[in-house]
Amino acid sequence: APPSKMDFFCKLGYGKQDVCKVLQSLGQEALEDDVLKELIRMGSKPQAPESRAQPALLRLVPRGSGSAPDVPPWLHEDGDSSSHLRPIVIDGSNVAMSHGNKEVFSCWGIRLAVDWFRQRGHTYVKVFVPSWRKEPPRQDSPIADQHILAELEKQSVLVYTPSRKVKGKRVVCYDDRYIVKVAYEKDGVIVSNDHYRDLQNENPEWKWFIEQRLLMYSFVSNRFMPPDDPLGRHGPTLNNFLSKKPLPPEPKWQPCPYGKKCTYGNKCKFYHPERPHQGQLPVADELRAKIKVSFGLGNEEEPPRGGP
Repeated sequence: APPSKMDFFCKLGYGKQDVCKVLQSLGQEALEDDVLKELIRMGSKPQAPESRAQPALLRLVPRGSGSAPDVPPWLHEDGDSSSHLRPIVIDGSNVAMSHGNKEVFSCWGIRLAVDWFRQRGHTYVKVFVPSWRKEPPRQDSPIADQHILAELEKQSVLVYTPSRKVKGKRVVCYDDRYIVKVAYEKDGVIVSNDHYRDLQNENPEWKWFIEQRLLMYSFVSNRFMPPDDPLGRHGPTLNNFLSKKPLPPEPKWQPCPYGKKCTYGNKCKFYHPERPHQGQLPVADELRAKIKVSFGLGNEEEPPRGGP
């Protein structure tokens, strides 16, 4: 296999034997996208053998420590086994075009997103961008702050998905597939405003994963802002969404807009000041308790013989 192609799949965590086996069946000139499809079909999963872990240390720059780690950060779930935060996989093209108002590929937007997750403490942050974005910009595809891509690549944050030219025509591998594949394998979060509907239809496991782990966002005055409720108003908070071990909700409940007229009983998610033991009794039991109080049926052993 060509060294660059082999290095690319080794960097994603696939074994050389699996890659060679696929290349033998598809041919040495097979596109990386086709190779990845076949690896997924075979059920091959990224691993961390000793033979790959050692040379990779030379290429990685550890953060927050002067000494090199025993195992490269990208081989861990999130670079730190003790961390409770989920790995983050960013759709670089989606974020850059969103920050550039869908007119310019703004690399600054990618940096804003990466910095936001770093400040929260996420140690595994990966950005996927097509490799043709390294080329000098053309009029039909303007790019701003291109030097940021090189900086993020040096920090082992940015990964270029393959692309090449065949007879003057650019052949681009499907970067969305890499984004979803890596996020799924790492059990992480996808940062994008794309819904990846074609990939949802392709794989039912990916469909569930994209529905449950897609983090959308907005840029407000050069500020990266994900929603506080990524899965809707009744879903988890942003902190819980980004955490492997969600914390229980804080007891700062919002008062129920229906007040005493609420018919949801213990299923109501709002706070009822008139219910001191909220959530302990179902609606039917609450009604029975009220009837007992109003009818003076406090002692079940001596039921009244007459009417009320």
